[in-house]
Amino acid sequence: MISGPGDNVIKIDAIIKVNNSCIAFQYNYNLRILGFRLYLQGMDKNSVFFDENLNYLRKSLIEHPLYNYMDNLSDIKKFMEVHVYAVWDFMSLVKNLQINLTCINTPWIPSENSVTARLINEIVWGEETDIDKNDVAKSHFEMYLDSMNEIGANTNKIELLTRHVKEGKDIFKIIENLGVSNEIKDFLNFTFSIIKENKVHVTAAVFTFGREDLIPNMFIEIVRKIKLENKSVESLIYYLERHIEMDGDHHGPMALNMISNLCENNDNKIKEALDASKLALKKRIKLWDYIYEQIK
Repeated sequence: MISGPGDNVIKIDAIIKVNNSCIAFQYNYNLRILGFRLYLQGMDKNSVFFDENLNYLRKSLIEHPLYNYMDNLSDIKKFMEVHVYAVWDFMSLVKNLQINLTCINTPWIPSENSVTARLINEIVWGEETDIDKNDVAKSHFEMYLDSMNEIGANTNKIELLTRHVKEGKDIFKIIENLGVSNEIKDFLNFTFSIIKENKVHVTAAVFTFGREDLIPNMFIEIVRKIKLENKSVESLIYYLERHIEMDGDHHGPMALNMISNLCENNDNKIKEALDASKLALKKRIKLWDYIYEQIK
């Protein structure tokens, strides 16, 4: 028996179940994230990737004042209309790592590091072909678009971007001509510059330290409160919960091990990885600053 807020809190098959679903999710979130946070604390003491500035930037992103100002459906729409670009370009980082760390050619040969290959393939499987709330196989990006459509957020520009990509147009030209803010353009240009540079240790670092592995409780609870007034956020809640569930507490440690292996104790590679990670977080914070200015 686990004591705490809510009624009849019981641990069954490593899943916390309570009568109050809001408290249930909070317990589920805290337990999943706790393992990764503890691992990072251990890394802080022992790893060459410990960097106070990196930790400060991650903390600044998680505790961004933006979350204190979102309190209605209109604010969530504005947030999603910007955040969707981060959801989309995340998959390009993952696919670039899959290209570099697994064999996708024929004739096939084994990967140099099966553990790393498994990690990337597992993440691709979960992010590219997950199951939505209706038990339909979809990518998390497609789930996010469904959530946007459900609440009435504008998807025209992100869908225009993906259409141009399908047509084979240059990604940097697409970004340049896209009618979005400079903050969104800078964010996307940075991601695809990292991919174009094709230094796998740098891409892995940006993927690991610059991603959304610690979605604040505050944001989840904001969305849940809005649900009491408007049922149109159900798909968004499913996406957020599923995103955390799929990430779990083992991808983080595996990803850190992956970076360590790729940097090969090379001081220059370690510095490149850390510098790129900090720049990725700065780009994300600027993106959040932009949304904050739109809603405050």
